[in-house]
Amino acid sequence: MSSIWGGSTPDETESIATIQQSLDNGINFLNTGDFYGAGHNEMLIGKAIKGRRDDAFISVKFGAIFHNGQWIGMDLRPVAIKNFVNYSLTRLGIETIDLYQPSRMDGSIPVEDIIGTIAGLVEEGKVRHIGVSEITAEQLQTANSVYPISALEIGYSLADRQIEADLLPTAKELGISVVAFTNTAEGLLMGNLQAPLPSEDYRNHFSRFQGDNLVHNLKKVEVLKQMANSKGCTPTQLSIAWVKEQGDNIMPLVSMSRRSRLPENIAAMEITFTPEEMNILNTTFAPGAIKGGTYLQR
Repeated sequence: MSSIWGGSTPDETESIATIQQSLDNGINFLNTGDFYGAGHNEMLIGKAIKGRRDDAFISVKFGAIFHNGQWIGMDLRPVAIKNFVNYSLTRLGIETIDLYQPSRMDGSIPVEDIIGTIAGLVEEGKVRHIGVSEITAEQLQTANSVYPISALEIGYSLADRQIEADLLPTAKELGISVVAFTNTAEGLLMGNLQAPLPSEDYRNHFSRFQGDNLVHNLKKVEVLKQMANSKGCTPTQLSIAWVKEQGDNIMPLVSMSRRSRLPENIAAMEITFTPEEMNILNTTFAPGAIKGGTYLQR
């Protein structure tokens, strides 16, 4: 609902209406970052939840630094974190952030110092729970040893399953919830792409959307499309449902900016799979089956 990379911003009135209708339908997890639109997204959420703070659980990421629509680095210093949180609280118009987390770890500041600083914010009443994002299993264990980590935000989809090797098992062992984003793998799994992509499409920068890789990957997506057709749903809904089915501690994080998307996305949470259907998907999209990656893979 806000520009991150310098592109156009969706209609604000429609965005606010989408948030409010989501809350009306029992969706209460609102995910944002202080760098989404240079604070625009936090102000947007603040407007949307005014008068109904208790209906929303607000998750905020911090630490990424942008200038003129370009990512220029991270700032995870304790003094910066204390500064960031106050600006976020003001833009959101709230007294406490439900879930506060560094957007990723870059090695510049010890994990212990970052989590310890947020723990101090918990003591001050400015933060309720601590989360982490884009982190390794070892870093997750370290973070949890400093203060109980409530949630791990990480990319996870049929096309991006590398975290199944160690990060997901570690989160489950530690009792940490997983907030899984990019359920459709940057739109690859939506079933509406053709190769090659238009020259102006930003995804041309990602190797999985280039040349023979995209041709190969779209053949895999055909299996998803066929199953969706047989189940009377969309490939997008199946992609969301697959993530939801991977564990009781895993929650799909679904992006949308229009109310018209709500019914489809809500219905996706009701989709179930037979053992045979799950086997087909897990075999077709076995780890490594999708060629190439995106900036989300490191």
